[in-house]
Amino acid sequence: MAEPQMTPQLQQQVAQLQAMNQQLSNTAQQRAQYEAMKAESEQALEALSGLDPKAAVYRSVGALLVQDTHAAATERLKEDVETLTLRATRLQKQEGELRTQLQALQQKLQAAFKA
Repeated sequence: MAEPQMTPQLQQQVAQLQAMNQQLSNTAQQRAQYEAMKAESEQALEALSGLDPKAAVYRSVGALLVQDTHAAATERLKEDVETLTLRATRLQKQEGELRTQLQALQQKLQAAFKA
């Protein structure tokens, strides 16, 4: 039994499905990176909270280590955690929307191929 030819519209929808799958994969990967960076910042913040406020603190700036104050380092890490949380949450929402769109398109394509 020969397969029916795909219409240009179906070909476009299949291409759209593949592009959406790639976008979903990229979004999930980016969210995972932000969550890993957030966890690293939280770990650094926790380590910093156990130090004496007068202890020497250093941060990496390019290839250099630069001395920083305890308060400034704490504030910078808190801001980083907040920013990374917002970005990861935004990407998680975007992932959910993409999954919903993907499922709708998949169902539409399955119905078209069954017809």
